[in-house]
Amino acid sequence: MTNYKSVFGDTKPVIAMVHLGALPGAPLYDSDAGLDGLLAGAASDLDALLAAGVDAVMFGNENDRPYEFDVDRASTATMAYVIGRLRDRITVPFGVNVLWDPHSTVALAAATGAAFCREIFTGTYASDMGPWTPDAGAAMRYRNTLGRADLAMLYNVSAEFADSLDRRPLPDRARSAVFSSVPDAVLVSGQITGEAAALSDLEAVKAVLPDTAVLANTGVRHDTVADVLRVADGCIVGSSLKVDGNTWNPVDPDRAADFMALARAAR
Repeated sequence: MTNYKSVFGDTKPVIAMVHLGALPGAPLYDSDAGLDGLLAGAASDLDALLAAGVDAVMFGNENDRPYEFDVDRASTATMAYVIGRLRDRITVPFGVNVLWDPHSTVALAAATGAAFCREIFTGTYASDMGPWTPDAGAAMRYRNTLGRADLAMLYNVSAEFADSLDRRPLPDRARSAVFSSVPDAVLVSGQITGEAAALSDLEAVKAVLPDTAVLANTGVRHDTVADVLRVADGCIVGSSLKVDGNTWNPVDPDRAADFMALARAAR
């Protein structure tokens, strides 16, 4: 929690996603638009989110479908390039997430000076991408090897696009992850990007982790943010802030501003 509090204090932060376009090498990469297109899209979304008053932003490669466990070096390098070009206009704490590769995520955070990162660091899953067995011990040690012991590690304990092979109830898995892996925060997700975590799951996880930050990781909407923040210690939001609420659209400045007004009122 020390790293988490140093980044977010005692607020219930709204962490808004800057979803980068598909990166070089990914099947959906737009080679005609190239790096300039990626940069322009990220800059536009970032500016809209900052104008809306979000508490933090997180850069992610959600468009790099199908996802990988061992991410191509070009993807991580391109994300670092885009973030580096935007650093001077970022006025809030920022984080990174390279789906679904803990080492690449930590490396990107170290390279860009990110304050926090998000990933699936623990557990064993059957997933759309095949067997999923991340290694939290290796990721945490890599963080320290890179001189970033201050990097806040946000652990997603209910993986999207996957089903846990560990049949313990979610609260038990979350409590165990905190004991064994010392994350700075625990994230609770829905089944896929943009789908909400069950409020009952948030309540159950928070009940067993009163001293650990627990955030809603997916699917928080304008009509649910008040209920979510009543239980959770913050949220990560992407799709709800986009044009028509569609994950793959640009950020809608009005939707983002309306969401933040509701979040401020709720907390």
